[in-house]
Order: sequence, then structure tokens, then C-alpha cells
Amino acid sequence: MPSVRDLRDRIRSLKNTQQITKAMKQVAAAKIRRAEALQKQSRPYADAIGAMLRDLIASVGSIDHPFMKPGQEGAPGGVILMTADKGLAGSFNANLIRAAEIHGRENASLAWYAVGIKARNALRRQRGETLQFWPLAQGVMYDNARELAQRVTADFTEGKISSLTLVAPKLVNMMTQRPEVRRILPIVPEDGEKKTTAGAVEFEPSPEFVLGRLLPKYLEFTLYSAMLETNASFYAAQLVAMNNATDNAKKLIDQNTIEMNKARQAAITKEILEIVGGAEALAG
Repeated sequence: MPSVRDLRDRIRSLKNTQQITKAMKQVAAAKIRRAEALQKQSRPYADAIGAMLRDLIASVGSIDHPFMKPGQEGAPGGVILMTADKGLAGSFNANLIRAAEIHGRENASLAWYAVGIKARNALRRQRGETLQFWPLAQGVMYDNARELAQRVTADFTEGKISSLTLVAPKLVNMMTQRPEVRRILPIVPEDGEKKTTAGAVEFEPSPEFVLGRLLPKYLEFTLYSAMLETNASFYAAQLVAMNNATDNAKKLIDQNTIEMNKARQAAITKEILEIVGGAEALAG
């Protein structure tokens, strides 16, 4: 059984840990509000560019753009693994890495792009070459997204990769962040997509020209939106993890306090019994 001193040291250590987790919980709560605000601000633009893209695809007769064509046959498939830069967020990063590993086992030839320090470290154990790395929250996020879009665009058009898949989290709510694996390139029109009626939408100088300018921007903003959602999902996961850690530390402190009181009472009882036993021996 641990001594009173051991239990007192353990309680002191748990209280220090509880202070750290409580501070990290407050930091995550402050940062997730900003991350969610950025995500909500970008949502109208994402909806507008998506609607315009659907109108354009439905309006043009033949689409002559690399993004709308199959990739180079025989080239490896490109995969973007998007995680956080830091840990202490429960199983958030592990779930994303596990989804990427499952995708890697299902596809033999892959080339990887890492976004986030945890993704870079995980891809060192994966088959296939890691072509480039970008941090998630270091520097200007939009600049990182634009650089990533330019790199994958060049690799896809030059035939270095045959497709592009994104492994990133989906922020369902504060308690749930679900990993998603979705194909980004080539862009395939949705099934059942109908032609727009004549004169309903007008594009100048032509739908084909506008589509050629819109597709790179669409890819760029898709990656930027995924980065924003990954950042918000990380802070949501960290908030939940630090809240659970704080609660668990309190439970352990209470349990060890009870054990310390029991040990101290047992020591006092033992000393009393020794005193009484000694007095009885002297009296006898």
C-alpha cells in the first residue's frame, strides 16, 4: 500500500497536470471560435463557386480541360493526407492516419502529399513517395493551399499522378470529427445532371472559357476549405480531449485523497494501538 507521502506527491502531480489540461482546454475553446468563424465566412463563397461550376458543366457541350479528363495511365494515384501539426487531441490524428493506411492498402501505387506535421511523420512509414510537405497552421493558410493546388495541378497535368484523393476530417459537430476519403481529380459530372434551359444562364465570353478559369480556383478553394475544416476539427477534438483529461484528473485526485486519508488514519490507529499496548505492558 502506498505511503501517505507517496500519495501526497501523487496528488500534487495530478493537480499540476489538471492545471495544464484546464489551460489547454481554455486555449482550444478560444481558438475554435475563430476557426469556426473563418469556416462560416468561407461557406457562401464555396456554395457560389460550386453552383457556378455545376451550371457550367451542364451548359458546355464538350469539356476540353485536363481536370475533366482521365489521368495518365500507369501513373501513381496522388493522395493528400491532411492532419494537424500538434497532438493532444485524442484519436483525431490517429483516425486520419488509419484512414490513409486503409486507402494505401487498397491501392498499390500511390504518391503522397502531406499537410500537417503529424501527416509528414506518419507518411514515413507508408509505401510510396512523399512528394512534398506543407504545415497546416504555420504561415498563411491560404498561401499554403494555393501552393498545394499549384503543385498537384502541375503533377496531374504533367502525368506524374493519375488522380488526386483527399483524406481529411469532416466536422460533424463538436463531439464528432469523421475522416473522409474523397476523390478530387479528375472532376466527374454528377449522375443525372441535366442541361440548363437555353437563356437561363449566360456566360461571357463562353462557358468553356469561364470553366477553364474557374476549375483551378475551385481546386484551390476546395483545398483551402479542407484546411479550415481540419483546423476547426483539431481544436474541437482537443477541447473534448482536454475536458475529459481535466475531469479524469479530478476523479484521480479524489480517489487518491480518499486513499491518503485512509492511510493516514491507519497510521494514527497503529500508533495509538502501540501506545496503548506499551502502557498495558508497563502496567502489567
